[in-house]
Amino acid sequence: MAKSTIIINKLDNVAVALRDLKKGEVHEGVTLLEDITKGHKFALRDIKKGEEIVKYGSDIAYATADIPAGSHVHTHNVHTNLSENLEYTYNKVECPKKYAVPRKINVYARANGNVGIRNELWIIPTVGCVNGQAKLIADTFKSRYGTEGFDGVYVFTHPYGCSQLGDDHERTKLILQKMVRHPNAGGVLVIGLGCENNQMGPFKEGLGEIDESRVKFLICQDETDEIEAGVALVKQIADVIKKDVRTERDMSCLKVGLKCGGSDGLSGITANPLVGLFSDYIVACGGTTVLTEVPEMFGAEQKLMNRAKDEATFKKVVKLINDFKDYFRKNGQVVYENPSPGNKAGGITTLEDKSLGCTQKSGSSAVQDVVFDDGYVTQKGLNLLNGPGNDMVAVTNLGAAGCHLVLFTTGRGTPFGGFVPTLKIATNNELAAKKSNWIDFNAGAVLDSDFDTQLEKLIDLVVEVVNGKPTKNELNNTRELAIFKTGVTL
Repeated sequence: MAKSTIIINKLDNVAVALRDLKKGEVHEGVTLLEDITKGHKFALRDIKKGEEIVKYGSDIAYATADIPAGSHVHTHNVHTNLSENLEYTYNKVECPKKYAVPRKINVYARANGNVGIRNELWIIPTVGCVNGQAKLIADTFKSRYGTEGFDGVYVFTHPYGCSQLGDDHERTKLILQKMVRHPNAGGVLVIGLGCENNQMGPFKEGLGEIDESRVKFLICQDETDEIEAGVALVKQIADVIKKDVRTERDMSCLKVGLKCGGSDGLSGITANPLVGLFSDYIVACGGTTVLTEVPEMFGAEQKLMNRAKDEATFKKVVKLINDFKDYFRKNGQVVYENPSPGNKAGGITTLEDKSLGCTQKSGSSAVQDVVFDDGYVTQKGLNLLNGPGNDMVAVTNLGAAGCHLVLFTTGRGTPFGGFVPTLKIATNNELAAKKSNWIDFNAGAVLDSDFDTQLEKLIDLVVEVVNGKPTKNELNNTRELAIFKTGVTL
């Protein structure tokens, strides 16, 4: 018989409902005083006003009123403990060192030593003014020539590239340059207008050495018929990348992004811990995983800091956290303005509650490095990446940092996908059944099975996706680009 409740850690003073519970039922030795919705918490004992609420073995809030045993514990009777910058101390924990036999995969070996898991042709506008022209070029090419022999032509539109100042302008340019160099793209057409701030000359210079048979440039104002000129360039690129073939490697060459969105009360119980086990597996194989969503580390950051491989890395994590808190304050916002209404409806009460569940995706491996806006992931093992929790921006950042694909856990469901394959993992059986057109994997099955069984199934699926099986976002052609904006628009 499936479990009805779970106490995540023996130190917890709350339990989580794994199904809808009714007033008067007895669970974990406690008689419920009210109905408890699936994913929500109830008190295991009387909790006094001002006392800490403990979940995952850590404080997630304090009680704002007396909470009798069996009562619903949520936003109406607790409050976050989070505040401004804290003083952090490096209390290094020894992370378990594991060994795993990496699976064989088939990838595209690129001339610069990188590998790709797709062989796509990308059209990337330098400025939003030419989004429509980029789409026309792609549509005209596909109707005229088709895409047989490679993995398709895709346009990544955005509203930026002009009227931006300072960091915003540089970030837009840098994200697009990183995309041009991404190994999932066998070739790229960069298309500009001609008068934008994001000028083609400096853009090309920032790319460094490129294969001119695979990366080409078009300035629309310089052409009489930019559509025909663009189609001709795309045809040249396509003729080159059609010759690319997959070669066998092992999973140590993979860089996998870790992301959650639309979380619920089961995210930290099913999908996120499962992805954490997958992260540990990839790291044990000699591969790389990347955790982002810095605001969703608030409240769990000390646990991550203690896993830093050395004191220099610990200091990078401190900077990562405090810089993002400074960003909040600079814009007049409190650091705990999270979780979202959907998160709360799903049973997540405070940012600490969300963060302690969110960071389960990182597993138990040591933090090897922290990557900031201008960097790439270069260190094998678990990395932390700067960026917000916003789904579209976070997945864009993960792809730009070099991730080949993203594992995206969700309890509420989302059709979203980034410019790299975005494999959606449901936290519960109901979502997986209802939105099978969005969801690639059901982690809710761990409640009826076990983590080891579901981990093997998840590894199997990732291997299939790496080898070419399309994710649901790819099948639905949901491929979005979102660039983080922090400053002034002219």
